[in-house]
Amino acid sequence: MKRFATLTALAALSFAFPAQAQFQLGDRYTDSDGDLIADIPTDESALIDPDTLIFAYTPVEDPAVYAEVWQGFLDHMSEVTGKDVQFFPVQSNAAQIEAMRAGRLHVAGFNTGSNPIAVACAGFRPFAMMAAEDGSFGYEMEIITYPGSGIEEVEDLRGETLAFTSETSNSGFKAPSAILMAEFGMTAGEDFEATFSGAHDNSILGVANEDYIAASIANSVKGRMIDRDVVSEDQLVTIYQSQTFPTTGYGTVYNLTPELQESIQEAFFSYDWEGTALAEEFGRNGEDQFIPITFQEDWAVIRTIDEANGIEYNCN
Repeated sequence: MKRFATLTALAALSFAFPAQAQFQLGDRYTDSDGDLIADIPTDESALIDPDTLIFAYTPVEDPAVYAEVWQGFLDHMSEVTGKDVQFFPVQSNAAQIEAMRAGRLHVAGFNTGSNPIAVACAGFRPFAMMAAEDGSFGYEMEIITYPGSGIEEVEDLRGETLAFTSETSNSGFKAPSAILMAEFGMTAGEDFEATFSGAHDNSILGVANEDYIAASIANSVKGRMIDRDVVSEDQLVTIYQSQTFPTTGYGTVYNLTPELQESIQEAFFSYDWEGTALAEEFGRNGEDQFIPITFQEDWAVIRTIDEANGIEYNCN
């Protein structure tokens, strides 16, 4: 039986777990306007204006899949900004965050769960998200199994092993951990065992091939894999689906010059998706435009999940 998380259940997470400290940026950043993201430095000597912009997309699947998908958009960004733009194929969320923190990454799409860490510890300033033509956006976390596994509902996971993706993933770890505790009183290591696949496509393939009995994944990735015939719908069974979460957030590192940050935003919002590789790939999820977002408002539910999980960001 498929279970659906309600908004009430997610809202209750803050009461189901001890309250944590309010979200704060790392010591190297300031937030004078209270919007929860790093201020652009006012000291011109602290600003950077690189000749080549480095872009990275969150490693939800094999980065090689996305180098060509993003090329047309990166060419457009190059035209708008007057900069060379290169795709950087990161292998993990941690590597992507560290690259921006170290000054080697200027523009990026961070996955849902990594956004708060990137904002707090790497000076990430998200401003855009992919959305459908009507402005709707997001994805759901699903717990999936395979037909005949014996897992028909969440309670059947007791005593079994659930595959997560990585600890920085919202749908691959953070959200299911909080929801399983809040709604079902289940924690990893006590009520079920946890394993980590490293990526959503690994988890989905693992379940489809019956290597994992169950996994928590982002259904947007599952949808794209089904559409590409990597897996088939009849290989997977969904036993739980969450509320809709914000998807990948796109933005810049905080210390690019204000003019460059503005032109990068212009590149996102002026991009014509029609007939592009980006539209072909992400149109599988019904996404065909970039829309403005704010970390303060659109990531509020994700920060609540982090608080529920007792997550603290160590930015040292």
